[in-house]
Amino acid sequence: MSTLQPTRETAAAAGHPARGEATVPSVSAKTWIAVIGATLGAFMAVLNIQIVNASLADIQGAIGAGIDDGGWISTSYLVAEIVVIPLSGWLAQVFSIRIYLLTNAILFLALSAACALAQDLSQMIVLRAIQGFTGGVLIPLAFTLIITLLPRSKQPMGLALFALSATFAPAIGPTIGGYLTENFGWQYIFYVNLVPGAIMVGMLWYALEAKPMKLSLLREGDWIGIVTMAIGLSALQTVLEEGNKDDWFGSPFIVKLSVIASVALIAFLVIELTVNKPLLNLRLLVRRNFGFGMLANFLLGIALYGSVFILPQYLARIQGYNAEQIGMVLAWTGLPQLLLIPLVPRLMQRVDARIIIGIGFVLFAASNFMNIYMTADYAADQLLWPNVVRAIGQALVMAPLSAVATAGIEAENAGSASGLFNMMRNLGGAVGIALLQTVLTKREQYHSNVLMQSVSVFEQATRTRLEQLTQYFVNHGVLDHADAVHRAYVAIGRIVQKQAYILAFSDTFYLLGLALIVALVAVLFLKKPGQTSAGAAH
Repeated sequence: MSTLQPTRETAAAAGHPARGEATVPSVSAKTWIAVIGATLGAFMAVLNIQIVNASLADIQGAIGAGIDDGGWISTSYLVAEIVVIPLSGWLAQVFSIRIYLLTNAILFLALSAACALAQDLSQMIVLRAIQGFTGGVLIPLAFTLIITLLPRSKQPMGLALFALSATFAPAIGPTIGGYLTENFGWQYIFYVNLVPGAIMVGMLWYALEAKPMKLSLLREGDWIGIVTMAIGLSALQTVLEEGNKDDWFGSPFIVKLSVIASVALIAFLVIELTVNKPLLNLRLLVRRNFGFGMLANFLLGIALYGSVFILPQYLARIQGYNAEQIGMVLAWTGLPQLLLIPLVPRLMQRVDARIIIGIGFVLFAASNFMNIYMTADYAADQLLWPNVVRAIGQALVMAPLSAVATAGIEAENAGSASGLFNMMRNLGGAVGIALLQTVLTKREQYHSNVLMQSVSVFEQATRTRLEQLTQYFVNHGVLDHADAVHRAYVAIGRIVQKQAYILAFSDTFYLLGLALIVALVAVLFLKKPGQTSAGAAH
């Protein structure tokens, strides 16, 4: 057999029948419009988070919020989003996917416009929280439509579209946010949703099939599970978002929330495994491909959202870049994906999907390891090739990982699978950002201590540098010699701190690379998709 011909297993994974099997029915244009409209909504929901984060400082200044309190603009959205993602599958059954998705899409747009008009911090936090509930719906339902409406042969194409929301949107978000904020004002990061959002609503209105609501399911709902999950995830997300800022367990607030999260989530797990009609079918996790796929997806979330967090931090803090300049650097992580992701479904017809995933994780890990020896001169030019390698790696991972993990998922379990899969990636992002914030703080302190041991007044090099700086300040108008000496000490302290931060940022990239190596190990345990019951999804 030619190497360009798909094997029976890869044909099953990509949906192309091997010889002797029945051909798969074609997909109507209306179905594709529904899938494209839903994935456009997922793209906008993910993009919204990154655009707002890129412009958070401008928003805080405009509405008079401090740095600490202003962080709740993002936290409130993320808390609401992570709670509603696992709920969406069940609520779509209750209200019908057409009514539920359209209602939340319209509310998402209305709340975007309302956020642009917010006058103070309290208004913005409330509006962002409600927007999080609506935006969080768009992500898992797009995934659900792909794995339920499309036959196995067309799912790689649908999942490639979804990958644009999962990996391309976080990468391109800071670019769009920085450009809009610097050139038009922060309000336009919310207004930008309106035109594509109107197109999305029109597509969904036309293409989604009307089905009756099943309000009787509300009486049969797993309400105790819903309450414990909502409390647990809300508390956990808040701990992860606010922990580093509040000194983690040195804060009574964080300690209390951690206890609440632990108790509520343990109770949720017990409830889901014992009730007759659970909110989420957690037994899906014991299926080999879905379980290991979830682990890889969680680690992907750590690296995906972690790198989107750490790169702008480095460029702003060390290189002094503004939002637009940061966006231009990160564009080289986003734009190549726009070209590569559409090619992945064709690649999946010819190559075992697990190999594609593995290569993707290797490249993504390599892009992080390329950044572990940074210096003060490490800026846009030096970040170009690591960002391009990262773009290629991310483009190769998402669609095949989703296809392999969900192969064999039955239609009745599609909502649970979608909720769990997307929740874990987002939760991975929250864990990753919290971990990186803490590592950055602790490693900066460590490197500062190590460097200060070498910067001693007993060292001739230090004394020479102090004399040079003192003379510099005297030559530039500092008349008091003691003041000039003090400024020289301060200048050396800043140089040491900057170098310590550079070393700490290098450590964070090393950590992201290690997370992706662990994800690669998880991929090694995946079965060939053809060995799962590929037809069980329908």
